[in-house]
Amino acid sequence: MTFARAIIRDAVAGVTFAEKPEDLAIIREPECAAAIWRRQPDHGFQSWLDTLAPDQLPNGRIVLRPEAVPDAITQLCEIARTPHGTERALLIEDVADLAHLFADLMQARYLRLRLQAVKTNACRKFHIDAITARLICTYRGTGTQYGKSRNGNDPAQVFTAPTGSPVLLRGTLWPQEPNCGLLHRSPPIEGKGETRLVLVLDPVFDLEDAT
Repeated sequence: MTFARAIIRDAVAGVTFAEKPEDLAIIREPECAAAIWRRQPDHGFQSWLDTLAPDQLPNGRIVLRPEAVPDAITQLCEIARTPHGTERALLIEDVADLAHLFADLMQARYLRLRLQAVKTNACRKFHIDAITARLICTYRGTGTQYGKSRNGNDPAQVFTAPTGSPVLLRGTLWPQEPNCGLLHRSPPIEGKGETRLVLVLDPVFDLEDAT
């Protein structure tokens, strides 16, 4: 998939914008709570995805090895009757590329993958996930929202990740400190007629803990 590069610069509450995928490794730096690979989706691809009927968007949850992702996403597209063509192939390729990137960063042999069409206020409360780290990419619709919390309250300023931009977030199990108070949520869209397509990747280090 063709994406334009963004400028690397620091943002709110320990969030860093990455210029290229390998720059997401900055998540390992002590002061970085999240890294966002800012990229601009190809116009033709985005138009195709945005005009698909909601029931044609692939949906599924699975634990698998990174190398199994292309076949898994292909099967989800077949089940949803996502139209064949260049754009579908690009979607499958990009999910697979993000899976490999994230697995390498986390040194995880398996991933918990969720690709979901969202129409409601899923995870609408600001929070931090009880995992090591998570990658979220909103392919369609409003991106993940984030902000800095003070004293456990909701952020006073809320920022929204660009559509198509992968967001790498630390969870509570990340071993490094300090905690900068960064929280995130899914944007509240219920009643707006919006359907998001969201990819979520979690590392799985032990299959016994994958359920």
